[in-house]
Amino acid sequence: MPEALILPGMADAEPDLSTFENKTGLAEDMKFLASMPELCDVTFLVGDTREPVCAVKAVLASRSRVFAKMLYAAPSPQRKRETSTKENKLRLFLKRSSEPLLNLQNAAQQRTGYTQQLAPIPEPSGQQHQTLIIEEFEPDVFRQLIEYIHTGCVTLQPRTLLGVMNAADYYGLEELRRACAGFVQCCINVDTVCALLASAERYIQYKCTKTLVQKVLEFVDEHGTEVLNLGSFTLLPQHVVRLILAREELRADEFTKFQAALMWSKKYYDNNPNIDIKEILGTFCEYIQFHKIPANVLMREIHPLNLVPYAIIMNALAYQADPESIDPGKLSPNSSRVRRARQNQGRSMSVQSSLDPYGSNTTLSSSGSSDPTSGPHHSN
Repeated sequence: MPEALILPGMADAEPDLSTFENKTGLAEDMKFLASMPELCDVTFLVGDTREPVCAVKAVLASRSRVFAKMLYAAPSPQRKRETSTKENKLRLFLKRSSEPLLNLQNAAQQRTGYTQQLAPIPEPSGQQHQTLIIEEFEPDVFRQLIEYIHTGCVTLQPRTLLGVMNAADYYGLEELRRACAGFVQCCINVDTVCALLASAERYIQYKCTKTLVQKVLEFVDEHGTEVLNLGSFTLLPQHVVRLILAREELRADEFTKFQAALMWSKKYYDNNPNIDIKEILGTFCEYIQFHKIPANVLMREIHPLNLVPYAIIMNALAYQADPESIDPGKLSPNSSRVRRARQNQGRSMSVQSSLDPYGSNTTLSSSGSSDPTSGPHHSN
C-alpha cells in the first residue's frame, strides 16, 4: 500500500488569514442600534401597557416576510385615513416617552460642555417613522423577538418561552421556533411547570401552545404530588386547577388533591374576602374522590374544617363501610359531569386554528365546549 504523498509544509499549513469574522461585535452593535430610539425608524407599542419597543424596519423586513409585508406594503386609502387620525393621539405619547432620554442627553451635554447639535438626517421620501400597536404579545416577549431579529441571538427563559415560540411562528422565524421547541424538553421541571401552564393561558389561541401544554400536563401527571404541593400552584387560573385535578393519570392521592384545592382556595380568598371560601372550595370538590381518603383522615383533618358538605363525608364513610350501600353517583356532586369531562380529556385545552400573519380563526375547546376567540391584529 503506497504511503500518502505529503508535500513540504503541508503538515504545518498556516490558517487562512484572508477572512476575518467578528460576529460577536456585530451582534453587540446591532443590539445597541435597536436600543437607541433616535437611530430606529419604527416604534411598536406593545401589550396593554403600550410599552414602546424600537427597531429598524429594513432589518425586520430582511429577516421576516411578515414584517416586510406589514411595514412596506402600500396602505389602502382607508388605512391612510385611519393612520392619520391615530398618529395625532400617539404623537403626544411618544413625546412623553422620549423626554427622559432627552433630559439625560441634555444633562450629559451640560456636564461635558459639549453642546454641538447634529443636523437632522432627512428621511427618504415615503420612509417616515412608523408606529404600530402590538396587542397579541407581552412586552418582554416582543422585546426578545426584536433582539433576536437584530442580533441573531436571544436568551430563552421558561417564563417567556411560550410567548417567544408563538411569536417566532407568527412572524415566520422558523429557526427560533425550533430552538424554543428544543428548549422545552430541558426546561420543564418542578420549578417551571406552573409558570409554563400560566403562560399557556395567555397564548392558548396559538397552534404552538397545544404541543407544549400536552407535554407540561404529562409532566404534571408523572410528578403529581410534587406539583400539587408547590406554592406556585396557587397562581394557576381556576379552570386550569380543575383540569389538573380531573386528570385520571395524575399521580397523587385524593387527600393531596384536597390539600392543593384548599391551598388554592385560601389564596383566592385572601385576595377576594367578599367570596365565601366554602363556595370557592366547592368548585373543586367534584374532582376529589373523598371515598378513597381514609376514614380517620376524613374525620380528623377534613370534617373539622366545615368546608366540605356533610353529605359528601357521610357518603364517603358509608361507601368505605359497605360499597354496595351507596350509589356511586352520590359520592361527589356533579359526578356524572366529571366523568364526561374525563372522557373529553383528549379535547381539553385543545386548539384548532388556521393562523395567518394578519388574522386567525381560532376555537378553544375545553371539556367539550367551544368558544370563538378573536385572532391577533395590528393597528397603525
